[in-house]
Amino acid sequence: MNMLKGTSPDLMPVPSLMPVLSRGKHRTPRSGACFMEFASYLAGEAWSDHPACTHPLIASLARMVNDCTSDSSRARLVPLIPSVIGLKGDNPRIRLLIAVRAATAALPVSSSDHQRALAVGILNCERQLAGLDGELPDGLEARIRTAFDSAPETERWAREFISSMGAWSRTKFTDRTAETIIRVSVQGIAEACTPHPDDRLFELLSGVIDDATRVLAPTQPVETPVARADETRSVENRAAGVRVRA
Repeated sequence: MNMLKGTSPDLMPVPSLMPVLSRGKHRTPRSGACFMEFASYLAGEAWSDHPACTHPLIASLARMVNDCTSDSSRARLVPLIPSVIGLKGDNPRIRLLIAVRAATAALPVSSSDHQRALAVGILNCERQLAGLDGELPDGLEARIRTAFDSAPETERWAREFISSMGAWSRTKFTDRTAETIIRVSVQGIAEACTPHPDDRLFELLSGVIDDATRVLAPTQPVETPVARADETRSVENRAAGVRVRA
């Protein structure tokens, strides 16, 4: 949107149409937007589903949740979008916190095929986090315990598997490792035969944003045009009016 020279910021026009959240990638805002394309729009970046304003793993999770959420529930994600703008950094804990949040959310409802991979992922994240901090973040131990209590046989198998693998199980935990755990988790929740999968996906993304915010305070204020800043502040009020493409 062009800013008119000499126009008072308080009188700056706000566009009457906002991008419509829908599944997949979009060429322009007029054709719709996924969660991260909407974030790029609000951040004043070039239109992209991989904007620089957000940690890549948070962005990856947001795209997956966007695409796996039903059309009728996707607009509920809109108020979360401003929270990911500026949420980035290179703290090594962030990939572990995102992965373990996703895996513990998915393990209780996922199919047996997914549960074993998720259980191994949880144990790997737990060991890596303990190695970095000496102890687990508040509440994580209880969350892990709750997840494993829902699938005790899977926990037993995972512990035996890791023990049998020896040094291999101590390999470096990378962003690619985390991305695999996130993908299996979101898929497991979306395909689960359980009520309200959309609620579980929303809670997962919201929980990851909270975890990341505690570790990665926004690196710097996002410089956006006044009109987009106004849109960001009012986006929660607009959420109810955002249409979802069928």
